[in-house]
Amino acid sequence: MDFEEWEPYYTQILESFGFEREKDEEAALLLAALLTHDDLPLLESLCRGTVVTVCGNAPCLKDELRCIEGMVFAADAASEVLRRAGIRPDAVFTDLDGATDDYLAMNREGTVMVIHAHGDNMPLIRYWTPKFTGPVVGTTQACPFPPLHNFGGFTDGDRAVFAADHLGAERIIIIGFDPDDPDVDFVKRGKLQWARRLLALIGYAC
Repeated sequence: MDFEEWEPYYTQILESFGFEREKDEEAALLLAALLTHDDLPLLESLCRGTVVTVCGNAPCLKDELRCIEGMVFAADAASEVLRRAGIRPDAVFTDLDGATDDYLAMNREGTVMVIHAHGDNMPLIRYWTPKFTGPVVGTTQACPFPPLHNFGGFTDGDRAVFAADHLGAERIIIIGFDPDDPDVDFVKRGKLQWARRLLALIGYAC
């Protein structure tokens, strides 16, 4: 999804949650300043013409690992579930709120860290971004500019699906998603419902 298509939904999301576009743009500038390279070609090579399994971090993920095929994209903390099962994700989509030293280890081993900037995670961007020594890609939910990208999507999980779709995946399998999870707070529930709505725009259901 190009930004021109994404922007109307982004505007609605800002209004729904009371987020400030200016803060997102400030975070994007910070992330861009800290990135020393852009490994989008590597991320695209993982997607183009391949099967991509996107793993959400709902509790059901551990029971659905048998469904994994092809390249493995993890939504933030889903990467820890995969790692415990002996699976190193090919890419982790993260706003860094679940980041641990395991992320650094996975990145050193070749996992692409797709680091997302938004108005609420600037301290995490400042702390974690310089620590990644392996492949990285930066994203923003506001208007993209080099070296940052915006493929569409809002939560870590649906952003991973949007990226795989935008970058040419032949087929996308979605596991570990539960938009109706009763054990999340009101704000998270709203985000999950937005994820469901956005995924429907590109033909995926969860």
